[in-house]
Amino acid sequence: MNSLLISEAPLQVLPSLAAKIGLDKAVILQQIHYWCSKSANIRDGYKWVYNSVREWHQQFPWLSEKTVQRYLKDLERKGLLITGIYNKVGFDRTKWYRINYEGLYKLEESTDLANSPIGTHSPHLKGTHSPNQYHRLPETNNNMSSKLDETDSETEKVSLDFKEFFDYLNKVTGRSFKNIKSNQKLVSARLKAGYTKQDLKLVIDYKTSEWKGTEYEKYLQPSTLFRASKFDEYLNQAKLAVSKQKRNKTNSVKTSGNIVNKKEQQLEELVKRLEKGDS
Repeated sequence: MNSLLISEAPLQVLPSLAAKIGLDKAVILQQIHYWCSKSANIRDGYKWVYNSVREWHQQFPWLSEKTVQRYLKDLERKGLLITGIYNKVGFDRTKWYRINYEGLYKLEESTDLANSPIGTHSPHLKGTHSPNQYHRLPETNNNMSSKLDETDSETEKVSLDFKEFFDYLNKVTGRSFKNIKSNQKLVSARLKAGYTKQDLKLVIDYKTSEWKGTEYEKYLQPSTLFRASKFDEYLNQAKLAVSKQKRNKTNSVKTSGNIVNKKEQQLEELVKRLEKGDS
């Protein structure tokens, strides 16, 4: 067979994404999404992959190393790629990467990307229309494959006991949501986007303490709590509240006669559960 025709696993990309950000950058973004979908490296509730620019260059050999570096920086500048450094030794400055699905969601809203399997509307690892599409993506970098195999105490599988989870949701909110596919789909989407079971429970606890007994109590439901466009905001609100409560607990000395309002009591109970590692 001619060596210039397809005889190996090809790279793939959606034409609509390529038209918006450029073909090469679309290929790079898709490939990072692919590696993140396989990653066991979870930090701050997200899946990450890491590689040096030289190693990324090996996956895109038609581009120069400097061009790969420039495209990665441009994707970060556009808000489509998020970088961090979580290396075990301080002198190792290898960047870690993850897709900013919220940024991609905004891009999807501004253009005709409604069928994109990368966006937050369809973050499933096998896409929405072609269940085998990721099977054909190349694993071109042995270093990357070995890095994805690393596991540690922060690794959490994208799996859930739905009965136990909805029992927890109903107990906290005082509602009676059923363990049905439509509700399971909302929860699974957040897990597959890189959030953890603990993140979901934290949002349940915090929004219940905030909304219960108010006009917003009616929004204590899966379609609101786990909505793709709002979940990250809710999670950050919850983490900020817990962090603030911990600081207040450390910096203040409570007397036996202190009266703490209901919301503060709920937050304090939430902090205690998190400190015990209740999941």
